[in-house]
Amino acid sequence: MRGKGGPRAHAIALRTRLLAAMLGPLLGAAAIIGIGGATLISDVVRRTNDRVLRGALGAIAETVQVERGEVTLDLPPAAFGMLENSERDNVYYRIAVGPDLLNGYADLPAPDPATLAIDQPRFRFARFRDQDIRIAEVKRMLPRIERPVIVQVAETLDNRTMLIRRLIIALLIGEVVLVGVAVLLLRPALGWSLRPLARLRRTVEARDANLRPDFSPLDAGPLPNELELLATAFDHLLAQLDRATSGVRRFTADASHQMRTPLAILKVQIELARRGSAGAIDEIAEAVQRLERLVTQLLALARAEEGGIAPPFEEVDLQEVSKAVISRLINQAIQARIELHFEAVEGERFLVRAHRTLVFEIIANLIDNGVRYNRPGGNVTVRLDRDDHHILLSVRDDGPGIPPAYHKSVFERFFRGDSADHADGSGLGLAIVQSAASRMGASIWIETLDPGVAIIIRFPLFQQATSDERAATDA
Repeated sequence: MRGKGGPRAHAIALRTRLLAAMLGPLLGAAAIIGIGGATLISDVVRRTNDRVLRGALGAIAETVQVERGEVTLDLPPAAFGMLENSERDNVYYRIAVGPDLLNGYADLPAPDPATLAIDQPRFRFARFRDQDIRIAEVKRMLPRIERPVIVQVAETLDNRTMLIRRLIIALLIGEVVLVGVAVLLLRPALGWSLRPLARLRRTVEARDANLRPDFSPLDAGPLPNELELLATAFDHLLAQLDRATSGVRRFTADASHQMRTPLAILKVQIELARRGSAGAIDEIAEAVQRLERLVTQLLALARAEEGGIAPPFEEVDLQEVSKAVISRLINQAIQARIELHFEAVEGERFLVRAHRTLVFEIIANLIDNGVRYNRPGGNVTVRLDRDDHHILLSVRDDGPGIPPAYHKSVFERFFRGDSADHADGSGLGLAIVQSAASRMGASIWIETLDPGVAIIIRFPLFQQATSDERAATDA
């Protein structure tokens, strides 16, 4: 974002943003997999070692027999061989008949016989001789022996811990390698993905080499959908700039072309005034008046054709505006010996949703045309009517009229028909009227009268103007 008069503040590069956006979820997924993997490894190692411990327990429990009413035990060496491992875990065992020790370590934590199910091995962790151990134990009932026989086999956890640690380290190394490879692959992938954006940037930068501003649509080749929307929006902006600059160029050309004649006249008359010509002052005053009117109309045309921003619509009473325009132009009509008339239904309001200044320009230019191109003793009438959906504003005069062949041409800039050659108009009045009407969603047409002509503007009724205003705003 560029501050007023200050340098542009640099944001994080798009490539860096995308890389962070991709690595964030990737690292999160790696963390979740790591936690889940560590939990699964611990469970698998526990189950695997418990299975071996259970085998040793079963082998020892099977040797417990009853001979001549006495419980005997023949410890198999293979039972303890099962528990041998590289970490040389300590192995402990205990065989008891009721509370009496038959063989093994007397201080090995003994279970409550009531909590054990018969012939159902149980596993638990315990603390023995300052070491954590895993105990497998089972309760057996022997014939003619009332007391239960409790068989316990235990081992320390060094092998389990070391195996879990190795597997978790291997898992972490795999995840680090995976994330590293992903980072290495993501950078060229991002470069490839951002290539259309770089192509679009080069297309825009190429416009700087042109001597004339180029507002034609961008041609950056096929683009992804996201950049296609950006390019389309940029093309719309270029089109708006083209219209704006074209309007400025057209206004400049029109102004220079039309001002050349009155300025030349002023120059000549000033020179004549210096030589003492009596009529030069009057000619200078007339040329200044004509130049003033020309500048006023050029500015009005520029305002009527101003694009990019929709005019602020408001409730406008056409009857009130028409009377205000007639009051302002009444002196001009008197000097031209033209009578101005106003016709509308008494007491009725003719409300439209429009722009008051543009409505004023429309009526003023129509009346000015009617007065300027009429004959002495003629009439100009402003009439307001309505139908079911529209309000009609018409300005009628009984002058020479406009030939049907010129009904379209008269709305062009600086067009003046054969009948207007004697008048001092600039040919901008009806161009202003059409531009202003189109900006407010109103339509315009010409009707030939006998004698004279009527120029009619059709406005939507006030209650229907909201949708028309919205359409003009969207445009």
